[in-house]
Amino acid sequence: MIAALMMVARFAVLLLIVAGAASLSNWPAHRSLPEGTGVLTLSFHHGADRGAACRPATEEELAALPPNMRRKEIYPRERPPIHVELEIDGVRLFERDVPPSGIGRSGPSRVHQRFVLAAGAHEIAVRLRDRPGDEPGWQTRQTIRMDPADHRVIDFRPAAGGFVIY
Repeated sequence: MIAALMMVARFAVLLLIVAGAASLSNWPAHRSLPEGTGVLTLSFHHGADRGAACRPATEEELAALPPNMRRKEIYPRERPPIHVELEIDGVRLFERDVPPSGIGRSGPSRVHQRFVLAAGAHEIAVRLRDRPGDEPGWQTRQTIRMDPADHRVIDFRPAAGGFVIY
């Protein structure tokens, strides 16, 4: 009889501990985003055109090279930076020259930036220049609908025609 009462008492204590942990598991309430907002992320990598930085070799440069290594044009190993612009509802929120990655600065440029937006419709304009001195070669303008707690991503895919908004 005493053993049964002890088992019931242990079960009651265990039940109180579990109920207490369950009631505290949702307190304090935490929100990663303010109420009625969503996140738009600009995230992609793209390598600028190396050929845009090539130049003709001078006579002195050609004379300094062995005959089997003489080329009419010099191509630098490094990639030029890309220039990225993002406008949301007519306000430019992001504009940056993004350098190439890697020790030799020969890898793609990488962009990753988050923007918290109010729920509703937003006009998005994204431009990318991957050749030095040119006008933006890749651009898109699109209206998106942002729901509360929504997460949209702007990616860049040249094979798909440029910027894609998921």
